[in-house]
Amino acid sequence: MEKLVDFLKMIKFEHSIFALPFAFTGAIIAANGLPTFQQILWIVVAMVGARSGAMGLNRVIDAEIDKENPRTANREIPAGKISKKEAIIYILISFAAYEYATYKLNKLSFLLSPIPLIIFFLYSYTKRFTALCHVVLGVALGLAPIGAYVAITGRIDLPIVIMGLGVLFWVAGFDVIYAIQDIQYDREKGLFSIPRFLGVNGSLWVARLFHMVAFSLFILVKYLQPMGIFYLIGVVGSGLFMIYEHYILKKSNLKKLNMAFFNINAYISIIIFLATTTDIFLRG
Repeated sequence: MEKLVDFLKMIKFEHSIFALPFAFTGAIIAANGLPTFQQILWIVVAMVGARSGAMGLNRVIDAEIDKENPRTANREIPAGKISKKEAIIYILISFAAYEYATYKLNKLSFLLSPIPLIIFFLYSYTKRFTALCHVVLGVALGLAPIGAYVAITGRIDLPIVIMGLGVLFWVAGFDVIYAIQDIQYDREKGLFSIPRFLGVNGSLWVARLFHMVAFSLFILVKYLQPMGIFYLIGVVGSGLFMIYEHYILKKSNLKKLNMAFFNINAYISIIIFLATTTDIFLRG
């Protein structure tokens, strides 16, 4: 149990709140209401298993980098709280749970299930060769609403792809912000990131651009689906939170970076989920 707790700390299990609400949003849209209990159960298992395995994989692959970075040196693997071998066992269990859940959902979910695993593996190496690592992370989380939609409908439709793209740019934006913490380390070690090349101010402008694109794509979903006024209110609310996030992250105020990264972005995903759910249930 101690090792399990260490693994959950290592993968920051609480950060599942970023992806899960968007997965549920995709499921609610697909079902045009409440999915069955079995569908909800296996979507949760798939999402938690995929994210846990992906984060664990990233920590194992980046263990040596984390060890040398003062900000990450106290993570569980560099600190010796959990070994790479132990972490790999939990990763395999997580991915096995994910695969079994996709199998229980439907044939298309199972057939497409290797795609996220490939992206997870690729992402863990991208910082070694491209500054677009933030976009690859966005792709990984952007699959959440699409995967849940496929789990319910057994097909892929344009509106949910647009929502997935919105999640992609939203995640890429806040990951660029988060990477500002490691500018100096990335430059010293030759690692790739947008902050390494553009500095603090340039990175904040890129993050703003990404979030403007994300907001526009979320708005576009309203007209492709189509969604009602409550969904629109939720997206506008999420847009206001994005504006606030960038307002508190002026170049001279980066001490609030962690609050912007976790608190505000958690609110954004939850607001869009609640607004979508309200919209669909009141229309139904």
